[in-house]
Amino acid sequence: MARFLSGSRVFADTTPLRTPDFRRLWLAGAVTVIGANLTIFAVPVQLYALTENSFYVGLSGLFALVPLIVFGLWGGAWADAMDRRVLLIITSCGLAAASVLLWLQSALALDNVWVVLCLLSVQQGFFAVNSPTRAAAIPRMLPAEQLPAANALNMTVMQFGAIVGPLLAGLMLRWVDLSTLYLIDAITCLAPILATIRLAPIPTSATGEGAPGWGLGAVLAGFRYLAGNQVVLMSFVVDLIAMIFGMPRALFPQMAHESFGGPVDGGTTMALLAAAMSVGAVAGGVFSGWLPAIRRQGLAVVVAIVVWGLAMVGFGVAGGLANGTASAMLWICVVFLAVGGAADMVSAAFRTTILQEAASDELRGRLQGVFLVVVAGGPRLADTAHGAAAAAVGTTVAAAGGGVLVVVGVVLAALLVPAFLRYRGGSAGRPHQP
Repeated sequence: MARFLSGSRVFADTTPLRTPDFRRLWLAGAVTVIGANLTIFAVPVQLYALTENSFYVGLSGLFALVPLIVFGLWGGAWADAMDRRVLLIITSCGLAAASVLLWLQSALALDNVWVVLCLLSVQQGFFAVNSPTRAAAIPRMLPAEQLPAANALNMTVMQFGAIVGPLLAGLMLRWVDLSTLYLIDAITCLAPILATIRLAPIPTSATGEGAPGWGLGAVLAGFRYLAGNQVVLMSFVVDLIAMIFGMPRALFPQMAHESFGGPVDGGTTMALLAAAMSVGAVAGGVFSGWLPAIRRQGLAVVVAIVVWGLAMVGFGVAGGLANGTASAMLWICVVFLAVGGAADMVSAAFRTTILQEAASDELRGRLQGVFLVVVAGGPRLADTAHGAAAAAVGTTVAAAGGGVLVVVGVVLAALLVPAFLRYRGGSAGRPHQP
C-alpha cells in the first residue's frame, strides 16, 4: 500500500487536455452538461407537478429507454461506418432541436404528460447516437495510457454539470418557470455543435470488405465479439446490477416532498438530493490521480459497486427515519448519496477504460453503443422499477432494499466469473491511432 501511495498522484491527471481535439470536446461538455442537467431536473419535476404521482416519473424511464436501446445499438454501427466527426455534428444539432421543442411545450403551457414523454424520447434518440460516437472517437485522439485519465476528466465534468444544473434549477424556480430551464438547455447545445465542427475528420478505419455495414448484421457483429469477451461482458453485467437495483433517483421528488417537507413542484430540497451523487463524483474525480496506478481494474470495479450498494442502503434507511421536515436526516441522506456518487465515478472510469482498451477501432463504436444501452438504460429501468416499488411498498423499502440487492448481486456475479476479478488494465490495450 505504501508503495502504491508513493507512486501515485493525488489530483486529476490533466495530460489529455494537451491534445487540442480532446480539449475542445471536454470544454464544450463543461458548458452543455449544465444545460442538459437543467432538463434532467425539469422533466421529473414537471411530470410530478402535473400528476403528483411517482408512477409517471418512473414511466419517463421507459420512454427514454426504448430509443436508447434502438438508436444506441444502431448509432454505434453508424459510428463505425462513417466519419465520426460528421455524425457528431448531425446528432448535436438534433439534440438542440429537441431541447427547443421541450421549451416550446412548456412555454405554451400545453400541460400534457404524453407530450413531455414523447419529446423526451426524441431527445434520447439523438443522445443515443451521439454518446457512443463521442466515446469511440476519443481513443483515436489519445494514446492508450491516457485513457483512464481522460475518462476520469470526462466523468468529472459531467458530474460537475449534474451538481450545478439541479442546484441552479432549484434556485431559478423561485423566480422563473420550467420553460426557462428548457430554454437554457437549448442555448447551451450550441457549444458542442461549434466544438465538433472544429474537430479533425475521424473517418472509419476499415475499408473494402472489412468495412462495417449500416444494418442489423453490423450490430450483431458487435454482440458476437462481446459474447466472446468475458471481461467486457462482465463489466456490463455488474453495472446493470448496480443501476437497476440501486439507482433511486425516481424517488427524489416524492421523498423531497413527503420525507423532508419540500414543495410538490421541486425546490431546494429536491435540488440537494438530485445533486448529491454528483458532488461525490466530482470530489472523486478531482482526487482521481491514483486511478492510472490501479492495475486490478476488475477488482476495483467490484469494490466500487459494493460501496455504492451500501451507500444506497444508508440513504434509504435515513430517508425512512425523517419526520417530514428538512431535518438533519436530509444531510445524512445527502452524504450517503455523495459517497455513492464517488464510488460510481471510480466504477465508470475503469469500466470505460476496459472497453476502450479491449476493442479494435473497427468495433469500438458498436461496443460503445452497447455500453450506452447499459449505463444509460440501466438507470431508466431503475426509474421504472423504483417508481413502481415506491407506489407498492414505500420509498424506504424501495431504496434500502435495492441497495442490499446490489451488494448481493455483484458479489455473486464476481464469484461466478473470477476472470473479471483477475483482470489487469493494459493487458488488452491497443496502440494509439492518430
